[in-house]
Amino acid sequence: MLIYKLLAVAEWEAARAVGEFRGSAVDEADGYIHFSTGEQVVETAVRYFADAEDLAMLTIDAERLGDGLRWEPSRGGDLFPHLYGPLPVEAVVAEVNLPSGVPVDRAVAEALG
Repeated sequence: MLIYKLLAVAEWEAARAVGEFRGSAVDEADGYIHFSTGEQVVETAVRYFADAEDLAMLTIDAERLGDGLRWEPSRGGDLFPHLYGPLPVEAVVAEVNLPSGVPVDRAVAEALG
């Protein structure tokens, strides 16, 4: 199964350099890395990244994350993927830098295909 992570391009570049992503500020505060499914990621983009620039969207193979990945209730009781531990860069199967000047919901929807 594929899951998705939105983050700053600079955060992803730093993670690639060290081989893992330990989370952005909100992830660190919550104690896990937030992900979304394909059905959830557009709404996540609108809720949390509407005014952000220089964003990347990562596509992650959930099977590569092991036991640290848990599905937990969040928005509206829907189950969201949360990773308790670092995201190894090897689990990322695709990455897209989202275009600036395009509404984030449209950019994410287009990146999904």
